[in-house]
Amino acid sequence: MALSETESGCSGGEGGESDAIVEASLLGGFSESSETRALISSLPEVHGDPLTSESATERFLVIMNRYQEQPHLLDPHLEWMVNMILDFVRSEKSSPSLVHLSFRFLYIICKVRGYKVFMQLFPHEVADVQPVLDLLSRQDPTDSETWETRYMLLLWLSMTCLIPFDLYRLDGHLEPESGKATVPIMDRILAVAKAKLFKHGKRDDLLQYAPTVLQCLEQKHLSESSQATLRKLGVKLIQRLGLTFLKPRLAAWRYQRGNRSLAANLSMSQSTTTTAAVTEMETQEQEEDYDIPEEVETVIVVPLIIKSLTYEEKRGACSVGSNVRDAACYVCWSFARAYEPKELKPFVTQIARALLITTVFDRNVNCRRAASAAFQENVGRQGTFPHGIDIVTAADYYAVGNLSNCYLNISVYIAGFPEYTKAMIDHLISMKINHWDGVIRELSTKALHNLTPQAPDYMATTVLPQLLPMAVGIDLQGRHGAILACAEITHALYKLGLQTNRGFGGELMRPAMCGLIEKLSLSKMPFKNDPVITGWQWLIDDTIKTLHLVSSGVKDSVMGAVVSALSALCEEYYQSELGQADSQIQDVLVSQYIEGLKSPQMLTRCGSALALGCLPRFMIHGKLKQILDGLQQMCTASQKEGTFTEARRDAVKAIAQVCLKAGVCANGSPDSDLCSENVAEVYGTLLDAMNDYTTDSRGDVGAWVREAAMTSLMEVTMLVASSAPEILSPDLVKCTMCCLAQQAAEKIDRYRAHAGNIFLSLLHSTEPAVLHIPHREELLTIFPLLSFSLCIDSPHVMSFSTTMTSLNWNAPSQAFKYITELLRLPEYQRHTLLGLTVSVGGITESTVQFSSQWLFHYLRGIEKNNAALEQFGETLLSIFRDNLRNDRVSIPFLKMLNQILANSCFEIFTTQENHPFCGELLSLFKEFKRTKDISKLRACVTVFCGLIQFQGDVRKKVLSQLLMLLCHSFPVIRKTTASQMYEMLLTYDDVIDPEVLDDVMNLLSDTNWLSDLATVRTHRNQLCDWLGVPRPQLKVANNKQQSFYVFSSCRTELTPLSFIHRAPSRLPDHLRLQKSRIKK
Repeated sequence: MALSETESGCSGGEGGESDAIVEASLLGGFSESSETRALISSLPEVHGDPLTSESATERFLVIMNRYQEQPHLLDPHLEWMVNMILDFVRSEKSSPSLVHLSFRFLYIICKVRGYKVFMQLFPHEVADVQPVLDLLSRQDPTDSETWETRYMLLLWLSMTCLIPFDLYRLDGHLEPESGKATVPIMDRILAVAKAKLFKHGKRDDLLQYAPTVLQCLEQKHLSESSQATLRKLGVKLIQRLGLTFLKPRLAAWRYQRGNRSLAANLSMSQSTTTTAAVTEMETQEQEEDYDIPEEVETVIVVPLIIKSLTYEEKRGACSVGSNVRDAACYVCWSFARAYEPKELKPFVTQIARALLITTVFDRNVNCRRAASAAFQENVGRQGTFPHGIDIVTAADYYAVGNLSNCYLNISVYIAGFPEYTKAMIDHLISMKINHWDGVIRELSTKALHNLTPQAPDYMATTVLPQLLPMAVGIDLQGRHGAILACAEITHALYKLGLQTNRGFGGELMRPAMCGLIEKLSLSKMPFKNDPVITGWQWLIDDTIKTLHLVSSGVKDSVMGAVVSALSALCEEYYQSELGQADSQIQDVLVSQYIEGLKSPQMLTRCGSALALGCLPRFMIHGKLKQILDGLQQMCTASQKEGTFTEARRDAVKAIAQVCLKAGVCANGSPDSDLCSENVAEVYGTLLDAMNDYTTDSRGDVGAWVREAAMTSLMEVTMLVASSAPEILSPDLVKCTMCCLAQQAAEKIDRYRAHAGNIFLSLLHSTEPAVLHIPHREELLTIFPLLSFSLCIDSPHVMSFSTTMTSLNWNAPSQAFKYITELLRLPEYQRHTLLGLTVSVGGITESTVQFSSQWLFHYLRGIEKNNAALEQFGETLLSIFRDNLRNDRVSIPFLKMLNQILANSCFEIFTTQENHPFCGELLSLFKEFKRTKDISKLRACVTVFCGLIQFQGDVRKKVLSQLLMLLCHSFPVIRKTTASQMYEMLLTYDDVIDPEVLDDVMNLLSDTNWLSDLATVRTHRNQLCDWLGVPRPQLKVANNKQQSFYVFSSCRTELTPLSFIHRAPSRLPDHLRLQKSRIKK
């Protein structure tokens, strides 16, 4: 019996549902036995009244349903319940309504206990066969109210058929009654079970009747019936007939079990190999000689399978048919295994098209994957599917999982093979743009847009005329899809028209045409003032405007061909007189290309800049200021926005080219020459470009601009030095050499090498010699002429080499040894140290290793020189002060400063009380108090721990900062700060009183700093007391509602760094040993 609520420990109230579950799971037996007996006994009285009959049935159903989870509890009572009910059934006095009600009770019991257990309780003696069969024969199959009766009688009959007794003996020798022949028992049973004959019967027994059954079935036209069940059963019967017609065959690849003994298998393998091979060949020949019956052609029809692959029927707001399409995919998969390639060859194209259409356009992901698997199986086994391997690679199991990818990408790839193009387009037009799902309609129209380039003529002449009637049809969904499809196809055809001679053909023809223009111009063909020149100029200008349509792999070659053609064309055909430009053409071209510098297309800007740079001298004359202003404005504006990096690179190159073409004249006009009035502006633009550190998803793209600026600076400097050295001021030369020194000290090998080679080229140049280079003699000592091999790809830079050891600027192990020597020269110290900062604080192991090594080598050389160290410290602070908000410099700077402090490079400062270097450094850290940059915060923590070695009030301030960080809002920062303080105290044992050292160390190491702030704050305050530092107090800033800690008792209010973090590092072995000693 079930436990009560009190016994189960539950009381009423809100836990009703859980109580019910507990009660149901604790049933101890069939507690309603008496009530059930009474209900069954009352059946003769209640069967006549529908109300009482229904009431008794519902109550009995409620009782039985309680035991759905524990039906075994009914087992001791099943026998008497079944016997009581069967007594009513067997009684000749029982009316049909009582019999049906009795079988309904039996069905309820059977449903709860399960038919496999329940059917064993039916009487199954020989005497029971005839009555059960008679009762079943009297039932009306069309009566939906008595289906429980027929169900239970079939169970009972199936049980009686298991008796080990020949059923024909039941017929006896009875004479026919009333002149009617007696039907044998076996025939009567078969009449009941005839629906299952072809499923469970033997093929040899049924084969002779199969053609007749198939003929009768075809005459019934069940496929046209309005009853779905009848159509389904007809299909199932046709399936069984098809299997009956076909001869069973064993697969050659089936598993064949050998002997249990490995030795027996090995001994038999050699002797049976030949016999097995012969037997297998004979069997295969016999199977191949077997003729397939003609009737099977009615069962298996390829067009029907093709139609089934795209079958879909709308039902309300959804559709059905995915199970049909999935089954059709399985049939196609089985084709690959069942037929030889030559047999399937006539249908290959149809099957391949249908499978690929399902693979990419089916709404159901399972159908798409099933079709992909079927296509793959046919490709592997048949080998005749067009472009099978390529398509299988692109449309594999995972690729077809994304519906958008299938419609917009994979379909385009497959449509690239002409065998599938029109079939895919036709399917989208006929079945997808009018689909009930709006997402499918939109994807279909976008797919048509993408497929238009594959068959533009077919789209224009066939598809669009089909869509126009649909766009005004009565089907709302069809109208919607047709209008969208017309829009997408029209737009695609328009873009295709724009790309005429700009696609793959244009990428070949346009450079070729530009090459033709160049060669004809160089050949001085007599086309001056000929209309063909206008056509040539249009081709050049149109190519510049449409460079963004050219694929990235060939855009450089196209741009180079355009620039060469324009230069040759101008040189030959745009001079009114020798050395004098046609003013009208000059105005048009210069204005056009300057306007192109403002284009929203980056490649148009690039082409316009290079076009200005390639103009001959006579085209620049009188327009130099206008051209330089346009190039400078584009460089300045785009650098501030961080966009159009490649355009800035080409503009910087163009500035140098324009200056080289215009020439230098000290007292010349700024409209025509590089002179004293505009040289400073040119240098200013190029030097600004040297500080371009733009980054995007591709990385440091600003390096392209810096590289171009270095080359342009070198070219302009050599030009001015050779023609008008008097306009080359010392400041311009100094800025140029310092910027080159900075780039030569930075972390990217390629650009460091480029800067170093240019630096040495300017230094060693003698024809012309570059004047006003700071510390020339010292530089020549550091970089002697015969020690290096220089090679710069520029006509204005000398190229020389030597057989002696050369300096490889690309190798950090060589470059930093020499570049750090510039730190000794005051003019170069700041820029060199700025470049070294990003190298020492970088992430490339070799660069960090060798830049740090030679930086510390320099610092060890001046560690006893107070003046030199003071100067180095001032330079360090200056760099930090100027780049506080520049993460590119500030984060590497903090890493470098940490290494400098860790290597005791400022030891001479630490011996002085309250040295100003540390105080100024701490004041600069206030800028970081609200930063959330994790890498910056970690670096700050390590620097604080390194600053603890300074004497005086500075140490107290550093401790105050660290103690406040122990109660930071980020748990990881609290933990990291504690770890760093522990390591700091092990390293600098004179920081605190030795009497409390052990207590401080234990508290730092044993406290869980990841706990809540209330717990952590108690331990932090204890540390404050031990270290003699006032406890911080929480102060709320009213303007921004942000809280931070201050030390109220300090003379100067200290604002902490609110977000400082450093990843915990492993303690060195000697520190771990020292920690273990302290704990002991």
